[in-house]
Amino acid sequence: MLRNALFLTLLLTLFNCKQEKKENIATESAEEIIAKSIEVAGGDVFKYSNISFDFRDIHYKAHRKGGKFQLERYLKDSVSQIKDVLNNDGFERYQRDVKVELSDSLVSLYSASVNSVHYFSVLPYGLDGKAVHKEYLGTEAIKGKDYHKIKVTFSEDGGGEDYEDEFLYWIDKTSYHVDYLAYSYEELEGMGYRFREAYNDRVVNGLRFVDYNNYKSTQLDFNFEDIGLMFNKDELELLSKIELQNVVVEPLN
Repeated sequence: MLRNALFLTLLLTLFNCKQEKKENIATESAEEIIAKSIEVAGGDVFKYSNISFDFRDIHYKAHRKGGKFQLERYLKDSVSQIKDVLNNDGFERYQRDVKVELSDSLVSLYSASVNSVHYFSVLPYGLDGKAVHKEYLGTEAIKGKDYHKIKVTFSEDGGGEDYEDEFLYWIDKTSYHVDYLAYSYEELEGMGYRFREAYNDRVVNGLRFVDYNNYKSTQLDFNFEDIGLMFNKDELELLSKIELQNVVVEPLN
């Protein structure tokens, strides 16, 4: 009886070791794929550059120098121009170059809004952060082409206000370009989901930029990880287009 118990314990230990090794390999594979994707999109040019662009009639600027960053947004109201600034020290709003005092809730809201546009504008840059967790989900075909499929989640510490959001990335197995992505997010009515199809691929001064067709699901109850298959079956509805205009990149030496 004791011998059987010891044998069973040994089998369970070996099984757990194999599972742990398998998970480590998958994690390392996801890390490697993301690293290659960032490299072919521009690599360190993202980290040391000034980038500006227009999105939906709003002007954006990003200043990055190693670990230091400043993300800006310029809005115009009926009276004057508003400048939003998000950097390593936090968020500030200026109107006519005068700092505007804001409640904590508005600081959180505006910070998330500024960060979101800048975040999507330079993907996959930023997916190698310490708070980013990557899981390799295998390969999946979209429109007849096989892609690496990677799930991305975030730690609460360093993951931002929306750290509970989940992302899926479909990365070309040859070019390592991100051709599709999807994400889930919380809204008042429950969970929301978006699927994006990249188009208008172009390189500006060493950095790759794309625009997106932005889709939503026509179903309320489904498995988020099946959203790529739903796109293949035309079960997603085109909601909007995400287009960056007047993109300018100034690499910093």
